[in-house]
Amino acid sequence: MRVERHQPCHHYDDRKKRLLNEMGPRVPEEEPDLSASVAPADHLQAARLAGEAGRLLVELRTGINAGLSPDEARHEGDQRSHQFLARAIAELYPEDGLLSEEGADSPERLGHQRVWVVDPLDGTREFGEPGRSDWAVHVCLSVGGQAVAGAVALPALGTVLSTAEPPRLGVRAPGPLRLVVSRTRPPAAVERIAKFLGAELVPMGSAGAKAMAVVSGQADVYIHSGGQYEWDSAAPVAVAHSAGLHTSRLDGSALVYNQPNPWLPDLVICRPDVVGPVFKALAEVAEQPG
Repeated sequence: MRVERHQPCHHYDDRKKRLLNEMGPRVPEEEPDLSASVAPADHLQAARLAGEAGRLLVELRTGINAGLSPDEARHEGDQRSHQFLARAIAELYPEDGLLSEEGADSPERLGHQRVWVVDPLDGTREFGEPGRSDWAVHVCLSVGGQAVAGAVALPALGTVLSTAEPPRLGVRAPGPLRLVVSRTRPPAAVERIAKFLGAELVPMGSAGAKAMAVVSGQADVYIHSGGQYEWDSAAPVAVAHSAGLHTSRLDGSALVYNQPNPWLPDLVICRPDVVGPVFKALAEVAEQPG
């Protein structure tokens, strides 16, 4: 990957704990709504581009059963999807900036109000495992640092969820809360939060798949504290927000995009009717030793 990786601060966990202790069960802050600054065509293009990149990846993935190794498929998928999205965005929006996981980052994007934040293949591990559907394509337009138009394609399911047609949030299913976590490396803090909430853990692959599980009603809460970049959350946050879900950082502050350092390590996406219990759990767990 050509993008420069920014390493997390070694004192991040201590700072996160201190912030949560100071805030208590804080009411998350409200963000200004910049959605009116985006044209309807921007929402449609985000959905179209995510869908087309997804179809490209589905076709490529069939090669795993025809001599292409999983690692080769993963590498080819990352590169081909990035090349398609970067070329299409440059042609459609030559005045906009671009931040892609698979592209060389440039400070030039910081001079733009409108910046496309994309993850050409979210869930690379799952993409290389035939039969798994929990991988995604993220395409998001951020304006003034806010994720306002976006799409998450779940190509193996033939689905694109986007702000072009905001998903409708259904009634929560009876029973305990369902909290999606990484299927390979669930953070210990999230497991403690689930215990406090009496929630069931739902293991899943990519960040996009986890976020869309909340959007579609398969889960109620997605909490991430293990480190992410802007491209991991921008499109999922845009879609989740358009569906009426709560989106923020762990301390309740807004998620801000197109920053000099794209490291954006934590995230909360949850149903609006469970915001109170979720942030109470976050504060309670922050007070626990370890």
